[in-house]
Amino acid sequence: MQHTIQDQKFNKESLLEHSLDKGIYENCEFNNIDISNLNFSDYRFIDCVFNGCNLSLTKLDKTGLQDVKFIGCKMLGLHFDALSDFGLSVSFENCLLNHSTFYSKKLKKTIFKGCSLQECDFTRCDLTAAQFLDCDLLNTTFDDTILEKTDFRTAYNYAFNPERNRVKKARFSTNGLAGLLHKYEILID
Repeated sequence: MQHTIQDQKFNKESLLEHSLDKGIYENCEFNNIDISNLNFSDYRFIDCVFNGCNLSLTKLDKTGLQDVKFIGCKMLGLHFDALSDFGLSVSFENCLLNHSTFYSKKLKKTIFKGCSLQECDFTRCDLTAAQFLDCDLLNTTFDDTILEKTDFRTAYNYAFNPERNRVKKARFSTNGLAGLLHKYEILID
């Protein structure tokens, strides 16, 4: 049985005294700490906030994320596809998520705000009603992805084939339409 850690704030100083033992973290805050390359397999985070943390290359096998917010975090090369599906609910604000994979995850209504999502993989994801607000999607893959009611109006650098994705009622700005016509090699001035 995993122990539960509740209502705690973690920072560099507190981590010198206590390690992040495997368990259930509920209503906890993680502030400006480098937890890159750690193994968070089988951990659970519920109603937690990560502020300004480096989680790059952190191992996420069967990690539970329920109502978890990531703000200003560096999260390069993460395998969100390995997360537990149970109660999965996350949001990202001003995060660096380049080279991460979300393959086959259900991320309905997920908010990505001001994030860099370059070369990410959203193949076979359910992104129904998700929002990509001021996000850089350069070389990000959307293939066999549910993008119904997804908001791309302020996203940029995306290019994907609408015929290979479900895009009913997805929202785009006129500036972003070129990314939907990319496969036709049409020149738009």
